[in-house]
Amino acid sequence: MKKTNYFLSQPHQPFFLLGIINAIVMMLIFALSYKGIVALTTESLNFHTYSLIFLVFTNMFTGFLFTTFPRFCQSDVISAKYYKNIFYLSAVASVFYLIGTFVNHYILIVGMVLSFIAHFFIVLKLANIHKVGQAVDKSDAYWITVAQYFGIISHALFIWVEVNKYINIPLDYTSTAINFGFYLYLVFLGFAVGQRMIPFFSHSFSQKDNRFVKIVFVMLVLKVLLATVDFKLEEMVVDIMLGLYLTREFLRWKLDIFNAPAILWVLHLALFWLPVSFFLSAISLGAELVLEISLYFFNLHLLAIGFLTTVLIGFGTRVILGHSGQAPHADKFAIAIFIFIQFVVLVRALYSFNIGFEWDLNFLFDISFSAWLLLFLVWGARYGKVLVFGKKL
Repeated sequence: MKKTNYFLSQPHQPFFLLGIINAIVMMLIFALSYKGIVALTTESLNFHTYSLIFLVFTNMFTGFLFTTFPRFCQSDVISAKYYKNIFYLSAVASVFYLIGTFVNHYILIVGMVLSFIAHFFIVLKLANIHKVGQAVDKSDAYWITVAQYFGIISHALFIWVEVNKYINIPLDYTSTAINFGFYLYLVFLGFAVGQRMIPFFSHSFSQKDNRFVKIVFVMLVLKVLLATVDFKLEEMVVDIMLGLYLTREFLRWKLDIFNAPAILWVLHLALFWLPVSFFLSAISLGAELVLEISLYFFNLHLLAIGFLTTVLIGFGTRVILGHSGQAPHADKFAIAIFIFIQFVVLVRALYSFNIGFEWDLNFLFDISFSAWLLLFLVWGARYGKVLVFGKKL
């Protein structure tokens, strides 16, 4: 009888590891490109946003959802053959994209198309699980699939942006692709998962408003539309409304933030990064209007690192430990990782202010991307042996 490969025995393991490797490799390439050390076959902004959205965060979310989503919906688990095929395709797509980044733009597009196909089958499986699941309440699962649909739309738009360089049709969807992929896919997906799981883990018995997720979704759609047409004042108002509404609802849950164990308070921290990020986004937009300065993607990085990275590493650590037969707890090393994420947020925020106010402290960029690399190197080294071999910590 053929021995089962532990690394491929559960869906979160290969997808988490691929996401960690891509987080390190893609950020290193972007940093070298940004500093003018290497030349890419596409624009640095396109490379940075696409690689992080679809080669890093999508793989991490897939590992989590392929493990937990069937439980959400009370359906059969995803077959090993299905998730293995998607993992192999995702890994090949990453390799093609990486080679194409340096060698040939056509190869880069091939990598994107392969990644899109993998993403399509991810969404297809999640949508089917939502459809056939026997759970009485599948509203949270519905919103998770809605976020994935926007991810597919964004993915297609990113491919169009690259293909259009040869067709030259005067339609630039770069901004739309980024806004759809970031806000309506990643941020909304992280929110939809977080608002479902964090109160459950926290044993919060407060009744959630049935309209909560729908209202947040509508406001995010409005924000994306306003950002796309560059209506800053109106977008600022929506940011403030989002921040206030999210804060009110999160406080109503009465989460025991200060007495929660570390494996839980990091998720509370991630949750509150969401409204804080929208408040600070409003301040950033106000600075653009009043002071006529750009804080260089300040608002996006608060959400990307403060909210998304914190919540993924928090959930990821819990899943890695729990599904390897270990107690889902955070030791001193894990706590240090959780705190270090906040340092990464701070340094990246300072670099945005450095650009906006012309402080001439460009070394902050080196510290910022180095801190990101160190974060995933340390987290990967710490939990990689659990993902690959199932070793106990």
